[in-house]
Amino acid sequence: MKVLHEPQLDTILMIEKAIIDAEDYPTRMRLWRSLPRKVQYQTYKRVLDYLEASNKIVYDEDGAIVYTGVSNDKLRALVESAIKIT
Repeated sequence: MKVLHEPQLDTILMIEKAIIDAEDYPTRMRLWRSLPRKVQYQTYKRVLDYLEASNKIVYDEDGAIVYTGVSNDKLRALVESAIKIT
């Protein structure tokens, strides 16, 4: 697919903030519809590809987006409550 244009930094930061602030782990479509301003879907997918390539997000088996960046309190709580294997 030919890229029409690259996303701007403010768009990348807006999408990343929406992922961080989400109550639960949203799917791609649910997150896209909940963004504070409209973004073309091609641009949105490009941002998600960038965030995945930079190891800031991963997708679980249900297709939900999980933020794995440094400041993820939900992930930290999940790791702390997990059963430790010794």
